[in-house]
Parts: sequence; structure tokens; C-alpha cells
Amino acid sequence: MGFLIRLAVTAVALWITTLVVPGVEVTGRTGYDTAFTLIVVALIFGVINAVLKPLIKVVGCVFYLLTLGLFALVVNALLFLLTDRIARAFDLPFQVDGFWAAFWGAIVMAVVTWLISVVLPDSADRR
Repeated sequence: MGFLIRLAVTAVALWITTLVVPGVEVTGRTGYDTAFTLIVVALIFGVINAVLKPLIKVVGCVFYLLTLGLFALVVNALLFLLTDRIARAFDLPFQVDGFWAAFWGAIVMAVVTWLISVVLPDSADRR
């Protein structure tokens, strides 16, 4: 159940990102197309973050230390761009127009996801 909640939170954060950040778009014909696209792209984004982000942190730990963590913003933008490329490979109507759209999109995604997770109760609290 926790996986589905995290997927829904990521999909909502992605939807809000498409509303706020110019250059990040979902162009579905109907509401169902858009919702399906948001869910699949959220799944792709989650898998990319779960698999690649820890590897990048280990390999690039020197850059994280030298930049006092600011390198994480660049990594998040590049992972957001990778999500765009993989979504295009699956012919999903999701588009990120360049690095700066990905940069701001990744920041908005992180902030919105954090805000939603603050509002939702933690799974440890439900026990």
C-alpha cells in the first residue's frame, strides 16, 4: 500500500510541476490520458531515482562535498531529463524542454513531494 501512495504522491507532484514550470508538459487528449501518463511517468521517475541516484551519490561523492551538496540539484535535473527520454521512448506525451526546465521541474517536484508527505501520515504512525 505504501508503494501506491508514494506513486500517487509523485504523480500529483508531477502534475503540479507541469502546471507551474514552463517547459514541462503532459499533452494527453483527455483527462484519462493525462492521468495515465502522469502515473506511468511517476513510475519511471521513481525507478530512475531508486536505481541510479544511489549509484551517482557513491560515484560523485567528491562533487557533493566540494559543492556542499549543490551538485545534487544538477543530478536531479539530469535524472528528470532522463525520465523525459525514457517516456519518449515509450511514446508517452511527456516533454521537458531542456536543462533549465528540468532543473526547475526537479526542484518543484522535490518541494511538492515533501509538502504532500508532510501532510500525509507516516506508515509508522498507523500501527
